[in-house]
Amino acid sequence: MGIKLMSNKKTRAASLSLAGRWALTWQAPLFKQKLLMAVAILLCLTPVFPMFYQYIERRQGIVYNDFLLQILPCIDLSIPIFVITWGMALFTLTRVVQTPSLLLSLMYGVIVLNISRFISISLMPLNPPPGLIDIWDPITDMFYGETYVTKDLFYSGHTATQFLFFLILQRKKDKYIALCSTILMGVMVMVQHVHYTVDVVFAPPLTYLCYLLARRLATH
Repeated sequence: MGIKLMSNKKTRAASLSLAGRWALTWQAPLFKQKLLMAVAILLCLTPVFPMFYQYIERRQGIVYNDFLLQILPCIDLSIPIFVITWGMALFTLTRVVQTPSLLLSLMYGVIVLNISRFISISLMPLNPPPGLIDIWDPITDMFYGETYVTKDLFYSGHTATQFLFFLILQRKKDKYIALCSTILMGVMVMVQHVHYTVDVVFAPPLTYLCYLLARRLATH
């Protein structure tokens, strides 16, 4: 019965308390399998992050002329970037926990998004833009390893994550907030010169493809 059981009981679950919704959803064997699999993959990816990012930081890439970055001021926006990054993460988590199926989509979205960035960053070796200002983010830095990473460029993880939240969230006001945070994040990482324009522009469409795959993995 699996996820189909969960789908058939969606209307009934909506009227239950949070504990009741989880208890009802937990009856679907496939949901448990999907959830445990997502947790296992995330645990396996955790030690891969610092190894990968330290590797790409040591390699040489290219720098190309980004005309838009040349006219943008170079300003340290670390604090608003940090607040939006983790504030939206907490906000989205509180929303999706209320709907277990959305939590699965978010978890698989994070998995697919990060694996896709491993691939895209590997295929496009870039050196950071001139004038880059390091982003202060003690939480993200824990995943980077010993040294600060500047070459995780194509495509922008900050922008992509915000757009993933936009795709996952269901309420209209929530989507509006996430869309605004996506636009703000894209502008801010460019003003701080930590990403090229192309890194930001391609983040939403590539994230959408990741979301489609993640949703399929979470529900089939």
